This record gives sequence, C-alpha cells and structure tokens, in this order.
Amino acid sequence: MRPAEFTPESIIEAGQALQAAGRNITGFALRQRVGGGNPSRLKQIWDEHANSQAATVAEPVAELPEDVAEAVASVSKALADRLAALAVDLNDRAVKAADRRVHEAMRSAGEQRAQSERELADAAETVDDLETKLDEAQAASEQLKKNLADTQGALQAQAVELAQVRERLVAAEQAGKAAAEQHAAERIRNQQEADQVRADLARARDEIAQAHVATETVRAELVKVQAKAEAQTEAHSEEAHRAAERLTKAQAERDDARKQASTAREEAANQAGKLEAMQAQISDLMRAFSERPAAPAAKPKKS
Repeated sequence: MRPAEFTPESIIEAGQALQAAGRNITGFALRQRVGGGNPSRLKQIWDEHANSQAATVAEPVAELPEDVAEAVASVSKALADRLAALAVDLNDRAVKAADRRVHEAMRSAGEQRAQSERELADAAETVDDLETKLDEAQAASEQLKKNLADTQGALQAQAVELAQVRERLVAAEQAGKAAAEQHAAERIRNQQEADQVRADLARARDEIAQAHVATETVRAELVKVQAKAEAQTEAHSEEAHRAAERLTKAQAERDDARKQASTAREEAANQAGKLEAMQAQISDLMRAFSERPAAPAAKPKKS
C-alpha cells in the first residue's frame, strides 16, 4: 500500500492558513496549498479537525431571576428588532459566502475541465498522427511484401532458367562423349571443336556460379528489408499504445474534476439548508419573546 504523501498536521496548517485568508476550504484549495494529494482525503482530514474543535460540552442553564425576567420582558421588542437585523445580516453574509464558494468551485472545475479538454485534444492529435504514420508504415510494408513476391517470382524464373541450362549442359556433355566415342579416329581433326565445347562448358559453369551468388545476395537483402519493416511496425504500435494510455489518463482526470465540482455544489446546498434552519430558530426565539406574558405590576408598600 502506498503511504500518504502529506501528514494530517500539514493539511490542518494549510486549512488554517486558508481560513485566516478568508478563503473557502475545499479539497482543491487544500491540494493547491499543500502542493498535491487526493482532494477527498484532504477535505476529510480538515472536516474531522473542524468537527473536533467545534465539539462542546453542554452545561445546565439556570433559570432567570424574577427581576431579570422583568427586565428581559421590558426590552423584548428592542431585542426582537436587533435579532431581525442580525438575521438579515447573517442571511446576506451566508448567501454571499455560499455564492463565493460555488463560484470558486465552478471556476476550479472549469479550469480543470479546460485543462482536461486541452490534454484530450493533444492526445487525440497525437493518436491521429500515430494512426497516419501506422497507415504509412502498413502501406510501406505492403509494398515491401509485393516487392518480395516479385523478387521471389524472378528468383523462381532464374531457377527455371538455371535448370534448363543444366539440362543443356548435360545434353552437351552427353553429346560430346558420344561424339568422342564415335569419332575417336577423328579426334585430332576435331580437337579445336572439342576445345571450343570445353570453353563453352566452362563459361556456362561460370554463369551458373555468378547467378547463384546473385540469388543469395538478393535473398539476404530481402531478409534485411523485411526485418526493418517489422521493427518499424512494432515501434509505431508501441507509440500508439502509449498515446492511448495518456488519453485514458486525461479522461480519468477530467471525470475526477467533474466529481469534485458536484461535491462543491452539494456542500453549498448543505450550507443553504443550515442557514434556513438558523433563520427558523431565530424566528422561533422572537416569537417566544413576543408571546411571553408581561410581569405583574409591583404592589405599593403600606405606610
């Protein structure tokens, strides 16, 4: 399992710095502050820290004395007005804070999406280039195969011609032997013709040897050309595979940015719900103060 790159202490310090700067504390903001890490993990660690700091122990509340209750009743209207003004101010601040957080999340998501789209476009262009090169390599390979087939056909034709030459040589040797046996008495007279036949035989053997050497040379060149074409095809295939992996990675990062933007919207909705609950509590408190019966007037003292 890969260890965490950033400690909880460094993540908490980053969140406190963002809080001091008045910025919204999101997974992306923490990631930008600490220089990396998973935004979900960073936000989870900060939320746990914030919840632990916000936890308080409830203590019993003593009832108000009668004179204090009378004083509260006398200033209930003024307090209700101040609470109403406070509620309006809190509502305005909460709405503006929520708008800022939504705007920040949308801006960050837009930047991530634009970056992902740029990387996706680059990867698509690279894939197109690689596909073009692969098509060219395949066309070259097909041409090489055609050349190889043509060369093999030519070699077969040469082999047929060599076989025919060998047959003619055998026939010539047999004819020479028969002529030598039949015309032994005329050997001296036909010595020049025999020498000519031997010279023709020697030249024919030399031609056969040269044709064999040429054939082996052509075969060796064909083997080299075929090996080079196969190496180029394999290299282009590996390059196309790497481009496909980069494309897959860019798409995954784009999907992650979209998920983070959705999380930010849900968080803004939760904050709005909390604000509505707080407004309801303030309204209940104002209603309780306004509906509370007034304290009875003090009786005059007897003289």
